[in-house]
Amino acid sequence: MDRTLFQKIWSRDGWAGLPVHRSLLTPLSFLERTLHVFPEKIGIVDGDRRFTYREVGERVYRLASALRRAGVRKGDRVAVLSPNAAEVLEAHFGVPQIGAVLVAINVRLSPSEVAAIVRHSGARVLVADASLADTVASLRRDLDLSLVVWTGEGRSRDPAWGEIGYEGFLETGSPEPFAPDVDDEDQTITINYTSGTTGQPKGVMYTHRGAYLNALGEIVETGLQAESVYLWTLPMFHCNGWCFTWAVTAAGARHVVVPKVEPARVFELVEQEQVSHLCGAPTVLVMLQSELPSPGYRFPQPLRTVTAGAPPPPAVIERMEGLGAVITHVYGLTETYGPHTVCKWKAEWDGKAISARAALKARQGVGYVHAPELRVVDAQLNDVPADGETMGEIVMRGNNVMKGYFRDPDATAAAFAGGWFHSGDLGVMHPDGYVELRDRKKDVIISGGENISTVEVEKVLFFHPAVLEAAVIGVPDEKWGEVPKAFVTLRPGRSASEAEIVGYCREHLAHFKCPKKVEFGPLPKTSTGKTQKFKLREKEWAGQAKRIH
Repeated sequence: MDRTLFQKIWSRDGWAGLPVHRSLLTPLSFLERTLHVFPEKIGIVDGDRRFTYREVGERVYRLASALRRAGVRKGDRVAVLSPNAAEVLEAHFGVPQIGAVLVAINVRLSPSEVAAIVRHSGARVLVADASLADTVASLRRDLDLSLVVWTGEGRSRDPAWGEIGYEGFLETGSPEPFAPDVDDEDQTITINYTSGTTGQPKGVMYTHRGAYLNALGEIVETGLQAESVYLWTLPMFHCNGWCFTWAVTAAGARHVVVPKVEPARVFELVEQEQVSHLCGAPTVLVMLQSELPSPGYRFPQPLRTVTAGAPPPPAVIERMEGLGAVITHVYGLTETYGPHTVCKWKAEWDGKAISARAALKARQGVGYVHAPELRVVDAQLNDVPADGETMGEIVMRGNNVMKGYFRDPDATAAAFAGGWFHSGDLGVMHPDGYVELRDRKKDVIISGGENISTVEVEKVLFFHPAVLEAAVIGVPDEKWGEVPKAFVTLRPGRSASEAEIVGYCREHLAHFKCPKKVEFGPLPKTSTGKTQKFKLREKEWAGQAKRIH
């Protein structure tokens, strides 16, 4: 591939018509720059496979041109159903290169849920991993798919059914670079379907501009550099991997891919590849803490660990930093390209005790450098007092907010009511301007007229030495309407009784906030590690009138 072409492909007529002081913002430009600067550098490590950025570029262009030859046109949707893999990274560049829209689907969904997403998005082409062949087979007859491209091993190909292997499909394309088919930076680049923790998933539309800016924000806020090595403990199908699919490439850093989180494998790769960055929900951090390679283990080099997905208990942060990790706490939603806020650290906090630092890092913080618009408001969109106590809804707008919900104008209008995106999350504004999440609107417990933050109770539970994970919900009560109940997963080899857990909470909380009941066992979770409290509520409130807050 001729490197000089990378400097020429951006000069086509559609872009040349822009003012000299402007260029269209698209993350596709990140790959071009990295190909120009680091062509021979290892860009992707996926098991035994190691690709230089030159090879990545060739494969991306082959994918893009092969899709075009297969009839995919600008604006068409291409669905991807696969665990983390080099092919999924390539799709993040190859699909939008021809102006098409990537739809990355959660691999843990049921066949009917996958079918609903493919049908709603209108995708005609599906790139699927062979390990999910049974899922695909069950939905093929119900969907109008013109082509299925199989990645991985062990799946027979049937050309009569429009099926082909990924490597064979790449051979039908050309490695020669060409200008991306992007003429509007507000053009949709991906559609990400919400996790479905509360109901029917909605298709969240990201733009080239938003993805570009969010990726730059990740570089700034998490310290990505060309020397960085990023381990994919976060699913790429989740908010396009919080846009790290594009950010790591933009930095010229190395992607190290794992299909799922297995602590032993994570520790092995951290050492072998000298991993500097990884992301994950607090549950991922809990998994790592509970399966250390050896007593007293510490990471061999500083490991920037970015966590989000649920408010991380200070105890989890404290234990992780005790292993030598540097925690960056971020917060956001699918509708905000993943992270929208970061608990921006201040040097004057360094001298505090580790427990105090962990409590500070548990706050959700301030808007990203490119997305500072963030407020905590009451029902009339008035700012609540910045006293760290008065709760309101967290709202945001600007560069980091979705374009809207695909084919759902009513839901889009409701989400954007009053000119701000409504997160549905309740929080407080501290005097220093840092936001702290207190609960989801639907999760707040109203017991005898008193509001109880489930997050506050969970933070206390996580400090109990026998508790590995915990979730708190409101359950029916004849006298108080509802009262807190804790669902607790104990650490391996540890034991605790209901009375012990309740007594521990009563030592640290007002008594009305403490769980009245405790149930031990594993917690139901989404594929990204979020506890599915709605499943716990459904069981506890079966046959009861639903709460209305």
